[in-house]
Amino acid sequence: MPNRSKVLMLAGDYMEDLEAFVPFQALQMVGFQVHAVCPGKKAGDKCPTAVHDFEGDQTYSEKRGHNFTLNATFDDTKPDAYDALLIPGGRAPEYLRLNPQVIEIVKHFAAARKPIAAICHGAQLLAAADVLSGRACTAYPACGPEVRAAGGVMKEVDATEVVVDGNLVTAPAWPAHPQWLAAFMEVLGYRVVHKESSSPRCYVPGHT
Repeated sequence: MPNRSKVLMLAGDYMEDLEAFVPFQALQMVGFQVHAVCPGKKAGDKCPTAVHDFEGDQTYSEKRGHNFTLNATFDDTKPDAYDALLIPGGRAPEYLRLNPQVIEIVKHFAAARKPIAAICHGAQLLAAADVLSGRACTAYPACGPEVRAAGGVMKEVDATEVVVDGNLVTAPAWPAHPQWLAAFMEVLGYRVVHKESSSPRCYVPGHT
């Protein structure tokens, strides 16, 4: 992939395990450069993840996941250097939204109309940054009140579906990864082609 796009991922302690590892690895697999950063941490530091599941209770359960290794340093982050923003869900957005630098990063991508992909509780960061007014999006259902309070149009969709509003690509949870990641790449200007008996591949427009 020539001139591969650079994606900034806002990581944090106890982000959801699948929502961290899958997009981070999948985007790199097809040629994107992804830098994962976390406030107060540097490249090589780790963020613990959380595994969320539904086991018959009224809300999800939470268990300790893997250690996610950051590959960039938060204090060195320059949003201008990136083409898109990736926000995993889980517990991390709840506390990351208290960090003014994080909020300014989100605001930068929204103001510049750069692609933003948020999943699950990632909407908490979007709401805190006040970038949802009049925008259609989806999120984990429990985040619906925050989306609406921030002026967003909360779309109730199946857990496997994605909502795209211009540069904003959102999904309710990790079952939507195939649709969410494909839509994110398309908003970035690439297209995903499904060939018989092969995995999805990312192509530069006009190339096969």
